[in-house]
Amino acid sequence: MSAKEKNKRAATLPDREKEIERLEKDVEELRHLAGDADANAELERVRGQVAELRREFYTHLGPWQRAQIARHQQRPYTLDFINLLFTNFVELHGDRGYADDKAIIAGLGKFHGRPVAIIGHQKGRDTKQRLIRNFGQPKPEGYRKALRVMQLAAKFSRPIITLIDTPGAYPGIDAEERGQGEAIARNLREMARLPVPVIVTVTGEGGSGGALAIAVGDRVNILENSFYSVISPEGCASIIWRDSTKAETAAVAMKITAKDLKELGIVDEIVPEPEGGAHTDHEGAARFLDEVLDRQLVALTNQPVRDLVDARYEKFRKMGQFFDLWN
Repeated sequence: MSAKEKNKRAATLPDREKEIERLEKDVEELRHLAGDADANAELERVRGQVAELRREFYTHLGPWQRAQIARHQQRPYTLDFINLLFTNFVELHGDRGYADDKAIIAGLGKFHGRPVAIIGHQKGRDTKQRLIRNFGQPKPEGYRKALRVMQLAAKFSRPIITLIDTPGAYPGIDAEERGQGEAIARNLREMARLPVPVIVTVTGEGGSGGALAIAVGDRVNILENSFYSVISPEGCASIIWRDSTKAETAAVAMKITAKDLKELGIVDEIVPEPEGGAHTDHEGAARFLDEVLDRQLVALTNQPVRDLVDARYEKFRKMGQFFDLWN
C-alpha cells in the first residue's frame, strides 16, 4: 500500500467510526421492532456481526490511527479520572510565584482510602474550555505548581499519581520569557529524587518535555490507544520531509504506540481500554486503570525509600543508547 493510500485510509478514521455507530443504532432500532423468535435470532446475528466489525477495526489500527484516537475530544481527561477514581479531592492552585496554570490540575485526595497527590494535564472539549485550558499545553507556572504539590506530598509521605495528556509544553514567547526550559529541567531533577512512590500514566498524548516534566516515575503506564513521543508525528514529518502530510509515515518510524514503547522499555505496563477506545466508555477505562494503580501502589509503598529512589534513577538511566567517543 502506497503512502498516499495509507493517508487516505487514515483520514477516513472518523468516518469509519461514524459508520459503525450508525450500524449500532440501526441494530438498536431493529431490536424495538422485532417481535417473533426468528426476528430476534436474526437480530442477534446482525448484532454479532457489528460487534465483530468494531473489534476487527480497532484491533488492526496503525500508529497514526491510534494517535488520532488518543486525541479524540471525548477521551477521558484528568478531571474525568479524578471523579471516577479518587475521593475527597481538593485542588490546589498557583505556583506561589506568578499565576495559576489551568492546563495542569494538581491537588490532594484519596485512592481506595489511601491519601495521595494527583497531578495531570487537562484539555477542553469545546472552544471555550480549550482556551481556558490552553489546549492542555502548560506554561512554566503549571510545572512549578505541579512541583509545589509534589514537594508537599513528599513532606507528608503521600504517593504521587500523575496523568499525562498533552501535545507538549506551550511554545509561546511569554512562556519562554518566564523560563519554560528551566521549569521542565527542575521538575526532572526533583522528581528523580522524590522520597515517595510516583506512578505515571499516559492517558492520551504524551508530547515531549511537556509530558516528561511530570512523568519521571517508578512505574510508567500507558493506555492502549495512547502514544508517547519526543515530537508529534506532524512535527517530525515537517522537519524530516518538509511535509506534514507524511505524518503517518513518521508515526510508524517513531515507534510511538503503547506496544512499541513497551518493547523498548520506555513504559512498564499497557492499560487495556474498553472495546472501541476509552472515549466510548469512561467508566470502563477507569476500572481498567484502577486495577493497575491499586496493584502498583501496594507494591511500591512496601519498598524502602532508598531502594525506591535508586531504582527510579536507574530506570531512566537505562533508556536509550550511549556511546563513549573517547575510547
